[in-house]
This record gives sequence, C-alpha cells and structure tokens, in this order.
Amino acid sequence: MFESASPINLSPRQKVLHEIIFEADTPAGKFFNLALTCCIITSVVLVMLESVKSVRDVYGSWLTIADWLFTAVFSVEYILRLYCVSKPGAYAGSFYGIVDLMAVLPSYLSLLLPGTHYLAIVRIFRVLRVFRILKLAYYLEEANHLMLALKASQKRITVFILAVLALVVFIGSAMYVIEGEENGYTSIPVSIYWAVVTLTTVGYGDISPKTPWGQAFSVLIMILGYGIIAIPTGIVTAEIAATRKPLTTQVCPACCAEGHDVDAKCCKYCGNALNA
Repeated sequence: MFESASPINLSPRQKVLHEIIFEADTPAGKFFNLALTCCIITSVVLVMLESVKSVRDVYGSWLTIADWLFTAVFSVEYILRLYCVSKPGAYAGSFYGIVDLMAVLPSYLSLLLPGTHYLAIVRIFRVLRVFRILKLAYYLEEANHLMLALKASQKRITVFILAVLALVVFIGSAMYVIEGEENGYTSIPVSIYWAVVTLTTVGYGDISPKTPWGQAFSVLIMILGYGIIAIPTGIVTAEIAATRKPLTTQVCPACCAEGHDVDAKCCKYCGNALNA
C-alpha cells in the first residue's frame, strides 16, 4: 500500500492529451476513442478486402492509399500516446502499447518485404479498448479477472504443458513402434504429430492406425485426451474464483496500468496519483 502519491511531471498539454487519448470520461475523450475504433475497424475490413483478388484488381491502388492514410493516423496517435505519459517505456511495453506498435509496423515493413502489410490485421486487437471507451466496466472487470487468473495459473499451466509434451513424445514413439513405416507412420516426428492431433481430439484423419493394436492404443489416447483438456480449464477456473474483485476502468497516467480498485486514489503498481 502506498502512503502517498508520487508526483507526475506532466505539462498541462500532456494532461489534456492523456485525458482525451487514454480516458473516456469526457465528451472529447469518448469521441476520440470511438472515432479511433471506427478507423481501426474500417482499416481491418480494407485489409481483408485487399486479400480478395477480384477486389484487389479493381480497387488495389485505392486500397493501398487508404491503408497508408490509416497507417499515418495510427502512427501519429502512437507518438501522441508516448508523449502524454510520464513513462513512455511503460506504455510501449504494455499489451496495448505493443499492439499499437504492431498496428503500424507491417505497412512500413512492406516497403522491404512485399505482402507483409496484411499482418496489419493485428489492428483488430485494438478494438478491445471499446469495453473501457463505452464504460462497460462489468466486461472490463471480467477481462481483468481472466488475466489475473491466467497469470496466477502460469506456473501450473507451464508444468502441465511440459508434462503433455513429454506424453506426446512417448505416445508418438510408441505408435511408431506399433504401426511402423508401412502404415504411414514414417518417422517418430510424424507419429508425434499424430499423437498431438489425436490427444487434442482434432482428428484430421490424414494418418490413422491400421493394425488392431494400433487402433486399441489410439482409443486409449482419445479417452485420455478428454481428461487432459479439462485440466487447464479447472486450473484457470479455480483462480478466477479466487481473484474476483471490483475494478475500475481508470488508466494510470504514468505507467498506463489498468485494473485498479474502485476506491483507488493512486496506482497500485507505481504509486502515482490517478486522475480524479
């Protein structure tokens, strides 16, 4: 618990920009963020349309111009976001900061590697801000609960994934021995691929056991797969039940952290004062 709020060295202009860009409590802030959301959705739709050959052949040049216009808008916006926080590195390293940067990089990268501008589809993740923009605090609170639960479950899920990796290596090797190359299991890596597909109950069907022993073994793997799928769900669910706590949509003007308590006066991560 912080005893007092640390001062934030922001100029009046930076404070106004922060209120408009990062918050949605004022008419200007809400208008800016809603307009930005519309631009994001429009730009994503245009990228998708450009991938359609018939559309690209007719409107390709116009789509390219529009993409660069949106890239310019998002680039200026990203620079302004860095400008109006006291710790630009904190914002740049945050989830939204990385997504905002990735939203503009593909277009510039396409100058060196043609076709990479299609990766700009990552802009769709920017619309996640709509929950805060529209003050849908309930949905934002649920999202924060999920993120906290995933972080708290990180070690257990890591152990679980490592155990599953070891298991599929064993299953793939065993299936290679049981079926052999003559039945399509041409190598242990190929057999491991089959084990992953079977264990996750995907079942592409491109490789399937032919011998009775192989079929019996695959049945055990399928049944085991249902049990394995339930384990991470139970881990995360338990953490969600333990982390439910009312949260606000407030964003720290210093470190850009979210997920503060509704009665918080200062950031629980860096100690700086939150906007009133």
